[in-house]
Amino acid sequence: MSVFTEPLIEDLDISRTQLSGAYLIATLTGAAFLPLVGRALDRYGVRVLVTGAAVLFGAVLAGSALVGSIWGLTAGLAGLRLSGQGALSLLATTTVALWFTRNRGTSLGLVTSVGAAGISVTPVLTERLIAATDWRTAWLIQGLVIWTVLIPVGVYGLRGRPPAAVRDTSRPGPAGGWTVGRSMRTAAFWTIIAAVCCQGMLTTAVAFHQVSLLGEHGLSPTEAAANFLPQTMAGLAAAFLVGALADRFPPRLVLAASLAVLAAGLLWTPLLAPGLSGITFGLLLGAAGNGVRTLEASIVPAYFGTAHIGALRGIVHAATVASTAFGPVLLSLGHDLVGSYTPALMLSAAVPALIAVIVILVPPPNRPTADGHEGKSG
Repeated sequence: MSVFTEPLIEDLDISRTQLSGAYLIATLTGAAFLPLVGRALDRYGVRVLVTGAAVLFGAVLAGSALVGSIWGLTAGLAGLRLSGQGALSLLATTTVALWFTRNRGTSLGLVTSVGAAGISVTPVLTERLIAATDWRTAWLIQGLVIWTVLIPVGVYGLRGRPPAAVRDTSRPGPAGGWTVGRSMRTAAFWTIIAAVCCQGMLTTAVAFHQVSLLGEHGLSPTEAAANFLPQTMAGLAAAFLVGALADRFPPRLVLAASLAVLAAGLLWTPLLAPGLSGITFGLLLGAAGNGVRTLEASIVPAYFGTAHIGALRGIVHAATVASTAFGPVLLSLGHDLVGSYTPALMLSAAVPALIAVIVILVPPPNRPTADGHEGKSG
């Protein structure tokens, strides 16, 4: 979306504040529907949902090319947040969690890494596309690409039923998993939500204001934009690493370590400067972001099974997407109060540090046994 910002402001004759407000409303609206997507996944399966999300995403992209007002743009952005970042992201990682029972963390790490690489490359390609045509044509072409690539994936690439799903419906044992209501009554479920919301809010806040933030510490706009590169590289490595570690160690310990890295990145803010210090900042933030996202996708099925994984992860994703809407606003307010981003980020570091401690202290839920009672904690 960053490469569409200036063209949208100029062509639709809207202010930056209006665009930011539209993005906030759209993000919260898209997040509100994600629990429904999760429930539909449990009921109809990944093949139907991926195909439907691909059709919707392509249609919204093509339709957004026709908007002429702030209201149409808000509706388009809401559709993009729901179908793209929301539904397809949820479906991709949930599909892996369903299909793989052994080395699930490693598999999810691979998906997260490839996704992060795609997110990094897309703005560059889109900027070139806009420069060669215009923002309307770029959205239309993207819609056609989504239809061409993803609809066949949904129709032909996801046939059959995943092994985990087959086991979940065959017997009420540990593989069957917890109901949504029962899962939401556990402290572990809410610690997971707290962790991913914390990561989403803080990393989005830093990314949104990155050029201005790093500019305070002597980095040029070009150097500040280039800082996304070490973030991406660290995120790729972290996704593989934490995914593999989650297969071998208690996932809550790996999650706590990722939150500690996020806190360290925020505490690094006063040390920011051109060169190695700025690169270190990017490495810490990138590693923490992808690490937490990978672990969420792994820890939910590990704790609660896969029988209702769509509904459970739909709730988690809704909270995560909603949290990203508030991060940039809160950091901006902190900057306005004291004239610098540093105090707000230093105070923010206490949040992931505290949640990391809570994650360690809260034990995994007791797994349900075949007779429906709780067994030994996993």
